[in-house]
Amino acid sequence: MNDNNDVFSINYKKSLQYWADIPPTLDGVLGGFGFISDVDIEGSELFLKALFSSENPPSTNTALDCGAGIGRITKQLLLPHFDLVDVVEPDEKFINSIKEYVGELASKLGTLHKVGLQEFIPKRNYDVIWNQWVLGYLTDEDLEAYLIRCRDSLSPTGIIVVKENITSSGKIEKDSTDSSVTRTFKQYIRIFKKCSLKRIKQCKQTNFPNEPNINGVCHAGTN
Repeated sequence: MNDNNDVFSINYKKSLQYWADIPPTLDGVLGGFGFISDVDIEGSELFLKALFSSENPPSTNTALDCGAGIGRITKQLLLPHFDLVDVVEPDEKFINSIKEYVGELASKLGTLHKVGLQEFIPKRNYDVIWNQWVLGYLTDEDLEAYLIRCRDSLSPTGIIVVKENITSSGKIEKDSTDSSVTRTFKQYIRIFKKCSLKRIKQCKQTNFPNEPNINGVCHAGTN
């Protein structure tokens, strides 16, 4: 990570160039940590089931996987629970890999949006919008605008899920390699409040390796 670059700013073109060189594999989309996928999905599955068991649960009609990569979360988490899953992914080779990766569940795939989240405009109402390890590629301004668009596209009991790493130092960390940031917990809470999102559930992913920036925290919010 590069956290000492005073002139650092998120550059969408640079981010796209970085991912253009990454192979469409599990290890590729997880930055060399493909071995954590099963543990990650198990944690997310528990979180999602807790939402389904809540007092005002989301329906299971339509979900959206944001920053889908090759469709790891789409296949292993969302498609088993939802009738239809749309995806958003800006990298062409990744989005072209999704149907093959998903396999027999591909019939439940909806629209594959080849676009960055900063430009994505939802075209239907969603019961769950899942964001994982992708919001660090958005500037604060674009993140707020994106979350508001997501908020406004939720079904009556719809929920936005954010599963992101947060810094252990309490300070934002900047990565000039892929032009991304790792935000603090407080920064995310501040952004959620600015977007008029109500936080209804939160938990920390367990059993991850002791790497400095692999410490996913799940938030679920609604309007």
